Amino acid sequence: MSQWADLVIGTEREPDGDRAPLAAADQRREQMLRAALDVIAERGYPDTRIADVAERAGTSPALVIYYFKTKDQLLTEAIRYSEDGWYREGLRRIAALPTAALRLEELVAMNCLPEEDPDPRGWALLWLDLWAQAARNPGLAATRQRTDERWRQAIESLVREGQAAGEFGDVDPADFAATLSAMLDGFAIQIALHDPVLVPERAFELGMRFASDLLGFDWKPGRRAQRAAS
Repeated sequence: MSQWADLVIGTEREPDGDRAPLAAADQRREQMLRAALDVIAERGYPDTRIADVAERAGTSPALVIYYFKTKDQLLTEAIRYSEDGWYREGLRRIAALPTAALRLEELVAMNCLPEEDPDPRGWALLWLDLWAQAARNPGLAATRQRTDERWRQAIESLVREGQAAGEFGDVDPADFAATLSAMLDGFAIQIALHDPVLVPERAFELGMRFASDLLGFDWKPGRRAQRAAS
């Protein structure tokens, strides 16, 4: 497995490669986080109440408060839970691809093509809420910064790996990662808002054109679909 794969999924492994069974308290906590993700995605963070999450999870508001203290903390933990699942499932799939160019293509698809999103609860809607709240909430701002840094680091490491293999040209990996991550965030907003001009397929193609032109590798629209059908 590549160094890049170790970087992005290594924190999700147990010491022996197997995830230990969750204790009962951990299971209850995860159930509440899943419920929070569902409710926030449906109603938006401002209209979500602790009571709504408790009802969806089949528990009491008092127990939700016991675990998460405040609604802001619940959003923070829900975002972390969603992000960890997104990395674990999506990037594990990417790590199995044989070249850096194919991994980068899959990474862009994860952001732009809904069918490639391993989180059915609508991570883009959660991020819209997080961005809006983080502008005025220091705790949520720190969560936003941590997740963005993790994402940029994953892209940067992928670029360095591609350069070492001779697949990518001589660009600054950190600059590329900052630019591509910002572009994909912008695409995610338009896709979440169902913009009629920047539909998912067009966003994916624009992202890949940008990446392939800057990194200097050949990319043709439709290649990924052909590979999936073979």
